Amino acid sequence: MPGTSVRIADDGEVLVRGPNIMLGYFNRPEDTAAVLREGWLHTGDIGHLDADGYLTITDRKKDLIVTSGGKNIAPAPIELRLKESPLVSEAVLVGERRKFPAALIIPDFVVLEEHLRAAGAPSGSREQLVARADVQAIFQALLDEINEHLAQFEKIKRFALLPREMTIEGGELTPTLKVRRKIVEQHWAAVIEQLYAREPAPLRTGP
Repeated sequence: MPGTSVRIADDGEVLVRGPNIMLGYFNRPEDTAAVLREGWLHTGDIGHLDADGYLTITDRKKDLIVTSGGKNIAPAPIELRLKESPLVSEAVLVGERRKFPAALIIPDFVVLEEHLRAAGAPSGSREQLVARADVQAIFQALLDEINEHLAQFEKIKRFALLPREMTIEGGELTPTLKVRRKIVEQHWAAVIEQLYAREPAPLRTGP
């Protein structure tokens, strides 16, 4: 947009400045000071500019996962990679103030059962399927493939398969079907604690 300047802060936040930017929130000086600093609007979005000047938004700053080592991880792009697999219905990355990220994964159970039938493997209840070693191995292979394209601090070192979908009624999804991360983490707190109860096995680096 002509007359508009965009830059990326050190933490990845998109900053915007120009005559089209608001002067502030009406009668809310503290809120205004939080987002307008030295003429730059702090958008709350995380993104990057490419060599041609195109801006790509990748996540919201409030959703960033900060590991115990101080590394910032944008969960949305990694979750999208997971959900590109027809085997994955939903995925939520966790790991705030932890040593490494982990993933909560809800399988697409229809696709999973078709996959098992094609392999000559038995079916079962959802609770049985998510606990089975052969099913765990299917999703571990998916994670191994995705991890190859992630930075070392972004690699998913542990995961849990969940036996039920997230719902609006349960508070885990917004009316527009966006995941409410804090609610999900509360509902599955015991599972998350188990993921971090012991040191992960070394990551696979080859066949």
